[in-house]
Amino acid sequence: MAKATFSRYETADYLKDEADITAYLDAVMEDGGDDPAFIAAALGDVARARNMSQLARDAGMSREGLYKALSKDGNPSFATIMKVAHALGLRLSFKPAA
Repeated sequence: MAKATFSRYETADYLKDEADITAYLDAVMEDGGDDPAFIAAALGDVARARNMSQLARDAGMSREGLYKALSKDGNPSFATIMKVAHALGLRLSFKPAA
């Protein structure tokens, strides 16, 4: 019997345009909005879908620092999240919890 092989799933490969990114981040906030690491990792997915090096320059960070901050083990400050969101052309907004 032949052994099945699978390629690694990479979320960033499916974030093709602004609509995809917005829908993905909305779903992340819906599912894991209480977990800062989950949100940071999702921003990392978006950053990888874009040009990580250019994003790091736009955010005023090193590429390595950005990878580390937005990894699943990263713990970025709120200031870093804001810099990354701004560099991605995103803005955070708040609404009452339903």
